[in-house]
Amino acid sequence: MNKLRVFSLLLAAFLLLYPASVQAHELGVVQTYATFEKAGTYQIDLVFDEEHLPPGKTGGPAGETRYGPIQGLAGDLDRRLGRFLHDLVDGAAPAFDGKAVTPRAAIATRPDDPTGRVVVRLSGAIPGGARSFTWSNSLAVGSSPLILKNEGDEGTVWRWLEPGETSPPFALADAVVPPTRAEVARLYLGLGFTHILPKGLDHILFVLGIYLLSRRVKPVLLQATAFTVAHTLTLALTLYGVISLSPAIVEPLIALSIVYVAVENVLTPELRPSRLALVFAFGLLHGMGFAGVLAELGLPRSEFLTALVSFNVGVEAGQLAVIALAFLAIGLPFSDRAWYRRRVVVPLSCLIAAVGLYWSIQRVFF
Repeated sequence: MNKLRVFSLLLAAFLLLYPASVQAHELGVVQTYATFEKAGTYQIDLVFDEEHLPPGKTGGPAGETRYGPIQGLAGDLDRRLGRFLHDLVDGAAPAFDGKAVTPRAAIATRPDDPTGRVVVRLSGAIPGGARSFTWSNSLAVGSSPLILKNEGDEGTVWRWLEPGETSPPFALADAVVPPTRAEVARLYLGLGFTHILPKGLDHILFVLGIYLLSRRVKPVLLQATAFTVAHTLTLALTLYGVISLSPAIVEPLIALSIVYVAVENVLTPELRPSRLALVFAFGLLHGMGFAGVLAELGLPRSEFLTALVSFNVGVEAGQLAVIALAFLAIGLPFSDRAWYRRRVVVPLSCLIAAVGLYWSIQRVFF
């Protein structure tokens, strides 16, 4: 009779605990949700319920993981779960095309989450041109699900993994894969060039204004270089958020810089040393204008510097192309003629000044 009572009590306890045990097994101790975003970034959420953690491996603090500190981890959460969180992040091994990446780790738990779940988020940039993703985690907490999704796709892919097991490659959608460095360089080189020639009429007129005052190539190239250095500086500072000036101010000033250079060509027969400093100052303005264009086009996060440098190189190539065309069209056949200044430099400079003045008025009042 006593044995029957003990058996009955054990059976009742098993039946009471069975649903919770099954649920924990079905979900796994840690669930991993990997999302690949159209911005060219990935986000991997490691989700677990504190109640289902194995005892004795949770206390803190976490300290540094191999990916650095876990951002946002502090206070009571660190004291309760620090060691487990450290091992969870340390055991994670995301890879693209078989090459490991180094994500940022952070606590992403919502304070108002009623489920009491803890979310650790690993995030970073998808390498340019990557085609597939694999995942493994060496933390020994039993089998766990991996849920993978490309942003914009309706479906998800589920995998069950054992500790240390590497998932089969997951194909990345074209929409989430950023271009390679070479592709970024080629794209932004072309954008920089076409922003000058043929699309950048205001910049073309400014470069022509620089060209017209000197019959020699070297001073023209020096001015073009000063202009490039200046606009590169303000372009970078503007895009990095160090300086900021409204387009409502920048665009009229760019037009006025065209007027100034053209009028100086009419009033000054020879190139002065101060012209170089003046062109540099105007280049600072034009750089802010270029920044507005790049802000509209967008820059890839993973290859920000490559895109920035390539765009500037493209702009410089466009400027040199304008100078070369001006030299072939008017400099080579006419610059040694006695009437060159009277019939070419002055009329063209007046026309450039008139256009620049019109743009100045238009950009201020319309």
